[in-house]
Amino acid sequence: MTVHDVPVTVSTSPRQAASPVFIQVGAVSKSYTARDGNPVVAVDDVSLEIVAGEFVSIVGQSGCGKSTLLSIVAGLLPATRGEVWIEGRLVREPYTKVGIVFQNDLLLDWRTVLGNVLFQFEMRGESPRAFEGRARALVASVGLADFERKHPFELSGGMRQRVALCRALVHDPPLLLMDEPFGALDALTRDQHQVDLQRIWQESRKTVLFVTHSIPEAVFLSDRVIVMTPRPGRVREVLTIDLPRPRTLDIRESQAFAQYVHRVNRLFHQMGVIRA
Repeated sequence: MTVHDVPVTVSTSPRQAASPVFIQVGAVSKSYTARDGNPVVAVDDVSLEIVAGEFVSIVGQSGCGKSTLLSIVAGLLPATRGEVWIEGRLVREPYTKVGIVFQNDLLLDWRTVLGNVLFQFEMRGESPRAFEGRARALVASVGLADFERKHPFELSGGMRQRVALCRALVHDPPLLLMDEPFGALDALTRDQHQVDLQRIWQESRKTVLFVTHSIPEAVFLSDRVIVMTPRPGRVREVLTIDLPRPRTLDIRESQAFAQYVHRVNRLFHQMGVIRA
C-alpha cells in the first residue's frame, strides 16, 4: 500500500457535530498600511467554525496571516472586515477567558516559576494566594515540581515553555490559543511537548487553536488542520484528521499519518509554497 491509497477526509465543517460551536469566524479580513503607504492584505475573507473541545491547527508559510488571525480571534487586533464570535458573543475587545502561549515564553526573569504562573492572577486583579494550590498542581503535572523556586534563567528552553503553558492554563480558561509554542525547541523536546500537550488537552477538553509551521506536528495534535494560502491568507482546505487517540509518536510511522502529511505537502506544492 502506498500513501496515496489511504483516504483523507476533507471538510469545512467541525467533526464534532454534536458539540456547540465555540468560535465562529465570519468573512474576516485584515489590512495594514505599509510604510510606503500601500495597503497590505494579511488575511482575506476567512470563515471558520470551531466547536467546543476541538483541537484545530493552522498551517501556512511565514507571512500568510496565521498569527494575525489568532490575534483577531483573541480580540487583540480588530478585523478590517468581518466578525468573530466566541460562545455566541461578538468579540469587540480582548477576550478574557483565554490562555495564550507564544513561541517566546515571555517569562519574568526576576520571578520564580511559581511566581510567573501566579502572575496571571495579579494581571487580572485577583489574589494569587488563593490559587497557589492549583498553580502547584499544574507545575507538578508538567514535571517541574522540584523547580517551583527556580528562576527562568535557571531553566532550559523546554522547561521555560512548560512554565508558560502552566501560566496560560492556571485560571482554567475554556479557550487556549497557541502561536508556534514549540518552534524554538529541539526535536526531542518538541516531541515530548506534543505528547504532554495532547495529554493535557484530553484531560481538560479545552478548545485549542494552534498555529504551527510543522505539518507533522499539526497532524499529530489536531482534530482538523486548516491549510492557509500565501498572503493574503485564505483558507485553502480543511482536513479532518481521523486518527485514533491517544496518539503515540509511533503513529507518525503509519500509512494514514503519512497520507495526511502528503496531502498538506501537495497543497503547498500546488500553491508554489514548496518547489521541487
